[in-house]
Amino acid sequence: MAWILFMAAPLAAHAEGNAAPVSVAAPSYVLMEASTGQIICSQNENERLHPASITKIMTLLLIFEALESGKIRLEDEVTTSANAKSMGGSQVFLEEGEIQTVDTLIKCIAVASGNDAAVAMAEYIGGSEESFVQMMNEKAKSLGMTQTTFVDCCGLSNSDGHMTTAMDVALMSRELITKHPKVYEYTQIWMEDITHETRKGSSTFTLSSINKLLKQYPYATGLKTGSTSAAKYCLSATARKDGIDLIAVVMKAPDYKVRFQDAITLLNYGFSLAKVYVDENQDILPPLAVQGGISDEVPLSYRGAFRYLDVAGADFAAVTKQMNLPESVQAPVRKGEKAGEAVYSINGTEIGRVDILYGEEISKAVYKDYIHKVLLKFCV
Repeated sequence: MAWILFMAAPLAAHAEGNAAPVSVAAPSYVLMEASTGQIICSQNENERLHPASITKIMTLLLIFEALESGKIRLEDEVTTSANAKSMGGSQVFLEEGEIQTVDTLIKCIAVASGNDAAVAMAEYIGGSEESFVQMMNEKAKSLGMTQTTFVDCCGLSNSDGHMTTAMDVALMSRELITKHPKVYEYTQIWMEDITHETRKGSSTFTLSSINKLLKQYPYATGLKTGSTSAAKYCLSATARKDGIDLIAVVMKAPDYKVRFQDAITLLNYGFSLAKVYVDENQDILPPLAVQGGISDEVPLSYRGAFRYLDVAGADFAAVTKQMNLPESVQAPVRKGEKAGEAVYSINGTEIGRVDILYGEEISKAVYKDYIHKVLLKFCV
């Protein structure tokens, strides 16, 4: 699956804080376009609520980060502790001492929302669930999830210390699906068997997805459900249609059917409006002149592709791009630093911009460099 990461800061107006003109029963929700992170509509998006098992979105995010860094591998074998086995709520009935691969445990978390599997992975990565929860809170802070605190890795806690918001759930959901789209290989599983190998012998256990949207909504791709007495019914639903990825977060829905219907309502609303303009920045940028450097020019590159979400029927044929760059730059030049920017507009209204970066390190020239340049000129 090809993904384009949006690296610019879009300036487009959106309906953040405004309820969608559709009927949604849940008191708190967010509808986000994933590639830009822009909000299409939301309501009570910053109200702190109990997250239940959608907590596991952060657990999955840290698992996939550990995989990407090489800290763990899918083939690694994880031994279930007595603590992991003791988890209540939704579980896959791991026994103390039972060994499962990381790959299988991800399935147990993503498909069946296994609390025991989540704790087993938390202990494997963090050394203890407590240490892993600290990692979860640090990651939340780095993502700007300012209203979130975690006290466990699976969402069983109903304490007021374990809280988040619809907006924060959307932020961590976006981070997971855009940075680690491999998660879809797990979240789109409807049913799959795993094998328990324990001292009692071998037995088969069927993982059944709790996310009923996989059968109810043709564009569903994930992501995670949750419910406790305090949280009621929660859902972070992801879906893709015509190359557009949406995230619908529903919090505190009154029953399990309503959360799915609310998500479908929001997703349909988003898909009916959303268009995404994409500039892959394939045009070749000319080098920039350098004054007083060991080289007379420096190559340039875009920070990343530009994506713009429109929900108002804009004419993308009218999009223009203006390059804001100096005629030259004074050495020294640092690779990766900002040289200028590309500014995108529709009919004179700015919709966003992307940084243009120096592609090489250019040191300041000293006396011997000038002598070398003169010699080269006469030798040519």
